[in-house]
Amino acid sequence: MGTPTSEAAIQVPPTLFLTDDDVAQLADWVAAFSALRTAYASAIAPAMIPPRSMARGEGLWLRGLTAVSPSGRHMGSKLIAANMKMRRASYLVSLFDQQTMALSALIDGNRITGIRTAATAAVAVDAAAPSKPLRVAVIGSGFEAQGLLAALAAVRHIEHVRVFSPTSASREKFAVLCRDQHDLQCDAVGSAQEAVRGADVVLCAARSRDESPVLRGEWLENGMTVVSIGSTLPEQREVDEQVIARAALIVADMPEEVAHDTGDMLAAGRAGIEFAGKLVPLSDLVAGKSARKAGDIVVYKSVGSALQDVITAEMLLARARAKGFGTELARSIVPVAK
Repeated sequence: MGTPTSEAAIQVPPTLFLTDDDVAQLADWVAAFSALRTAYASAIAPAMIPPRSMARGEGLWLRGLTAVSPSGRHMGSKLIAANMKMRRASYLVSLFDQQTMALSALIDGNRITGIRTAATAAVAVDAAAPSKPLRVAVIGSGFEAQGLLAALAAVRHIEHVRVFSPTSASREKFAVLCRDQHDLQCDAVGSAQEAVRGADVVLCAARSRDESPVLRGEWLENGMTVVSIGSTLPEQREVDEQVIARAALIVADMPEEVAHDTGDMLAAGRAGIEFAGKLVPLSDLVAGKSARKAGDIVVYKSVGSALQDVITAEMLLARARAKGFGTELARSIVPVAK
């Protein structure tokens, strides 16, 4: 058994609890983008981001994701508890200090998934897309689509946006939000193909109700960068097999999970499309180990990772301490000598 070490002896600060409202006030696209870009440019050993695990019960599950931050400051986890019968879910992110093993923070993770997904996609687009004002196509008009555009608009100059989603009122509302919140020229259009035509970047954050692809490879033009975040499970589809076939480079946040656990890649494999030789980790793209050639089509496929959660949580914790946000817990766990 370990011997308890007094908190006074190791001088650990109190554990900080951040609520969902705290996260909403602390969230910042540029700060999240910068933290994630720095992380993906660092040396990341596979053991630092192990595969996720899931415990299942009758109509409920508990998913766990863990990671060690390359910053050297924290390691942590995200737990997602869901009851599908009751349509309820809770998200908890924990951060431990890498030196003292003290529990630095507990954070309501409800908003963190959206923040880290969009900010990481912006990192991928910034590394892959040409250095010029971007013409952007958005397929989808929900929370994820709004986040993708907001994150990209915070770090890159966007010339024009076209958005499509199946419901006219939804895409019109998105276009208004785009103009009002981001001061961008944005048009709602009547088809996904029309949105994609002439774009530099295609942001996909939508799946059809019958899981048929919403983006087709025949619509793509040379030099396009495609972001696909909507297919994260074997039964889900977002892009068709020809998108995978035409891509010269497929960038993944978690290459093994993207290759073996997403419906888009599984369908491409069944169609005989070989993609292993062009599938690279996002860290290689950001670090300059993999690069696109002029005219290449690049696809970024995301399933999300604990690294993104931990890096985003680190950013939020630093901002919380600087701005005086959060609640210090009266008591916490005590690290023990081993």
